[in-house]
Amino acid sequence: MRIAVTIFLTDETISPVRLARELEQRGFAGLYLPEHTHIPVERTTPYPAGGELPREYGRALDPFVALGQAAAVTERLGLGTGITLVAQHDPIALAKQAATLDHLSGGRLTLGIGFGWNVEEAADHGVKWRDRRELVRDRMRLMQALWTEEPTGYEGEFGGVRPSHAHPKPARKPRGPVTGPRTLVGGAAGPKLFTHICEYADGWLPIGGRGLSEALPVLRARWADAGRDPDALRIVPYAVHPTPGKLAHYADLGIEETVVQLPPAGEAEVFGALDLLAPFLAG
Repeated sequence: MRIAVTIFLTDETISPVRLARELEQRGFAGLYLPEHTHIPVERTTPYPAGGELPREYGRALDPFVALGQAAAVTERLGLGTGITLVAQHDPIALAKQAATLDHLSGGRLTLGIGFGWNVEEAADHGVKWRDRRELVRDRMRLMQALWTEEPTGYEGEFGGVRPSHAHPKPARKPRGPVTGPRTLVGGAAGPKLFTHICEYADGWLPIGGRGLSEALPVLRARWADAGRDPDALRIVPYAVHPTPGKLAHYADLGIEETVVQLPPAGEAEVFGALDLLAPFLAG
């Protein structure tokens, strides 16, 4: 089982450079970073985990800038977003950011994407909440058109791009309907999510990793119905608090990578948390 980590890196935590070097030295598989552009003070959207929204949500570093620093000081460490809020981006600019990071890192990027939960944040980006899933699908198709080897245009419901020269290209070769970096879709299990995964992604980034015994057979059936290679589906449980039993259960389900949660803290606390994860790396 490959063990990666996720953390809210902020202006008050350990730096991306210090953390990335430590992760690679210790043998961790990757570093995944979340995204929030801003958190409106006046909001009505409840925090999904309940209670007050933690301070780090309004202080998060830009994941692509932070991962660029991490890429520059490592050679093997995987680099991931968990998640990129695609609806809140200009897709042409996002395609360039992702392709550049993937190119400069030698193909180490995993583009974890999702639909968001904070209505007010999305609204400030001009996103109509009821349209966000279709908007993400549309923007992913546009981005994948820009990532194809030959100039390819795309015209969708929410925008388009004419055939263009757009380099660098992501390092990973096209597979099935997917072009670009390894792409995982985050979100709760359900028909809509599984349709998105089968259409334009390499797999699923289930938050917390609960309910996989029931959900995975459904997703695998949908994947097969879509004509996708059964061996190509990737399931990466995300923001997990690991136990030996939980990781053994994931392995029994055919899962090969897990992303565990680190505290949004300074060096001493983060390194202490990494020490506690050492037995899982050895296992």
